[in-house]
Amino acid sequence: MISIKNVTKKFGDFKAVDGLTLDILSGEIFGFLGPNGAGKTTTIKMMTGILSPNEGDIVINGYSIVKEPLEAKRQFGFVPDSPDLFLRLKGIEYLNFIGDVYEVDSETRQQRIMELTKKLEIDDALNDRLITYSHGMRQKIIIIGALLHQPKVWILDEPLTGLDPRSSAVLKEMMNEHVSKGNTVFFSTHVLDTAEKICDRVGIINKGKLIFVGSLQEMREHASENKSLERMFLEMTDDE
Repeated sequence: MISIKNVTKKFGDFKAVDGLTLDILSGEIFGFLGPNGAGKTTTIKMMTGILSPNEGDIVINGYSIVKEPLEAKRQFGFVPDSPDLFLRLKGIEYLNFIGDVYEVDSETRQQRIMELTKKLEIDDALNDRLITYSHGMRQKIIIIGALLHQPKVWILDEPLTGLDPRSSAVLKEMMNEHVSKGNTVFFSTHVLDTAEKICDRVGIINKGKLIFVGSLQEMREHASENKSLERMFLEMTDDE
């Protein structure tokens, strides 16, 4: 459902992402891992059209984010790494705004808002302004907005940051339900234990280059002994 084709992003002479080629399949949770500054968020910003690649293309559900940006953006729901958006709006105003952007009809919108806000336990705060929300509450409302139009592809940048344990468990369950229907979840995380438990495959990026992609079992086949994802990750990204 997502095809990244030889994508490079430069800032001056610095290559933040260097010749990245990666296919994320239907029906899988794909974890995107890497140290700070490795190129994870830059890649996600190119996938979502926030940044334009210097080279290459990214295709989402058959639509190029470079050549057909509006159609490509209709295919996914995006949760950025910072939830500090539209803070003067009330929660319900933000969700209705997102519903308008994606042309979600009134009946479907109300049903989805009720379902998702109850599931993430934020339904009693919808008439409060986002500026009064805690970090975790803002994260929840951004997640709900991203899923409001029922996209087949979820692109999530550190989605569990700030969430309480119950909401984290609910979101993981939602991710599993989503891919069980043949859809796709692409998410970046620093929480390797979470990636180890829920991902079908992982990709590891370091210094802008993809250094591994595959299942944890495939990664272990390259290791000299049975190791945790954390230990293998640290060894693979060790500059020395």
